[in-house]
Amino acid sequence: MADDRTTAYAEALFAVARAEGPLAEIEDELFRVAQVVRGNDELRDSLADPHVPVATRQQVIVDLLGGKAQPTTTSLVSMVVGTGRIRDLPAIVDELVAMAAREANKEVAEVRSAIALTDDQKTRLAEALGRATGKSVEVKVILDPSVKGGLVAQVGDTVIDGSVRRRLDQLKHAL
Repeated sequence: MADDRTTAYAEALFAVARAEGPLAEIEDELFRVAQVVRGNDELRDSLADPHVPVATRQQVIVDLLGGKAQPTTTSLVSMVVGTGRIRDLPAIVDELVAMAAREANKEVAEVRSAIALTDDQKTRLAEALGRATGKSVEVKVILDPSVKGGLVAQVGDTVIDGSVRRRLDQLKHAL
């Protein structure tokens, strides 16, 4: 469960993303940036370093995202860096994604895959997960090379593990 500060930041980012639009694209970009921040200690530490001027840290965000993301996404991440909350960005974005899903009457499916999925694959996967869970599902893909192949999907408390890693583990255990 998110704390009050995380929820407040998520609500603020969500309101700006909704007003500036396109909400779905900004939400997806924020999700991807949060995954990079979550998985890259060096980047996270650099962006959180109080010895580096705020303007320099914000320029790093502009350099990384400029032209590759919506201007609103770049501004929102830059604002989080400027307020010294970059370590909280993954939790803030997780809450924002949950808010967007609730607004659309959907559940969020966190899907781990070794490779990027096409839009068609995401659509088909959302439909299949929707049938399996009985819920309307929005798919968020996290690239995870440890999966080796296949997918691991989590919708709420339900985990569906169709990964090669799991199959290899089962085979290793059986031998």
